[in-house]
Amino acid sequence: MVTRRPTSVIAISLVLAAAILAITIVVLVEMREDALRREQEAANNIALLVDRDTSRNLEVYDLSLQAVIEALARPEVMKLPPDLRRMVLFDRSTTAKYIGSILVLDETGKLILDSRDETPLGGSFAYRDYFTVQRDSPNVGLYISHPFAPLLHEGGPTIALSRRLTHADGSFAGVVVGTMRLEYFHDLFAGMKLGPNGSMALMLADGTMLMRRPLDPKLIGSSLKHTANYERFVLQPSGEFFGTASIDNVPRWYNFRHIQSYPLILDIALATGDIYTEWRRRAWIIGSIVAALDLLIVALAVRFSKELTRRLKVEEELRVLARTDGLTGLDNRRTFEAHADVAWRNAQRTGRPLSLLLFDVDSFKGYNDFYGHSAGDDALISVARSIAHYTRRPLDCAARYGGEEFALLAPDTDEDGAMQLAEKIRAAVQTRSIHHVASTHHVLTVSVGVACTSMHPFGTWRALVDAADAALYDAKDAGRNRVRCYQANAATSVPDPAVPLGQLGQPGR
Repeated sequence: MVTRRPTSVIAISLVLAAAILAITIVVLVEMREDALRREQEAANNIALLVDRDTSRNLEVYDLSLQAVIEALARPEVMKLPPDLRRMVLFDRSTTAKYIGSILVLDETGKLILDSRDETPLGGSFAYRDYFTVQRDSPNVGLYISHPFAPLLHEGGPTIALSRRLTHADGSFAGVVVGTMRLEYFHDLFAGMKLGPNGSMALMLADGTMLMRRPLDPKLIGSSLKHTANYERFVLQPSGEFFGTASIDNVPRWYNFRHIQSYPLILDIALATGDIYTEWRRRAWIIGSIVAALDLLIVALAVRFSKELTRRLKVEEELRVLARTDGLTGLDNRRTFEAHADVAWRNAQRTGRPLSLLLFDVDSFKGYNDFYGHSAGDDALISVARSIAHYTRRPLDCAARYGGEEFALLAPDTDEDGAMQLAEKIRAAVQTRSIHHVASTHHVLTVSVGVACTSMHPFGTWRALVDAADAALYDAKDAGRNRVRCYQANAATSVPDPAVPLGQLGQPGR
């Protein structure tokens, strides 16, 4: 025996220490990957937030431009007094914090209307790209300009959104243009957590920089068209990659996307050093603990022979654990089948009814994918508690039968009693109101299949299981969150949770 060979105990302890070290290394590698995934998910959420906020603001501003165009097409509007005409043409969106002016230019580029001035100062803006592009290309639609310094009103770097005006014959009649200060993007970026060396940038589709964090005013309006990262940005609508910024040569992980229907590209870049900062700290702590643990295991190995009594206790605890499901606390399948074998023989000998209830959590894969495995485990525990609550008789046996499947064996219970018991448990699970967006019922539910020996002379225990399983599939096919009872010729069930228990025996669809 090992206890008579201390050297073997020492050898085993060394192997165990090595195994713990190997497992720790694997765990640390997985933690490193998890750290990257968490940061990637955070960056993706930031990109989505900025995308939606930017799109919403641009859409509102574009609607204001279109409203001006529609009003200008009405002759009676242009005949109104100047102050009233300005109220009709320009809504209050032009007074928003980051919004500049809405201007109307004629076909020569001359300013004829200004949302902020009843008497426009005049001047020509025919040299601006927001004018020339609309003049030369009749099908541009909404155009977002390159950054520029505004001339009419105070403010920092600005971009313009313009739309074309046309005469009745379709010829060019000028443009309606609205300005937006780039300070909007600066303030939007400032609220995002990117780490000490992270960055994010917004650029036009041609590579012109509009805003970057950290901000360098010299970069506003510069072109990134010939950089390696930009060439990746234009290959697909969105993506991610590891790269090095041409601006500061910092290695980063990039998440980029094109802003919906607008000619804008957004990139979120997390410095690789920042991504793993917390992981390195934890790895050092865990590594130190494991090293100390390995030394302790080896030191304690020489005292192993004195721990025989304690080992017996541990073995007993393991036997208990082997009978139960570690997550839900219910019996595991092996224990359940052993109990079922005894119950089946008793039922065959005495002729008393034996009922089997099979439960399956509805759309559990969708729940697990959306909420995560931790929430999935909590959901299974909640279902198990609902089942255990109604498993009170000494001979009843509840178990976790499979991944999201549970079974309840109810000796001395006929068909009606089993159906009522199944409905109570089904209702109890639904009453817990665990949100489930992937379910048509919007909460976590179970489907139940019931089979009873009083309904049909099943030849074997397996036949009873197959019958309950068939009833369960019937419940699934009928829309889930309901109870189905197997019968030899037809399936009888509770068709809907709203049906009273007194109608449980009626067929339903």
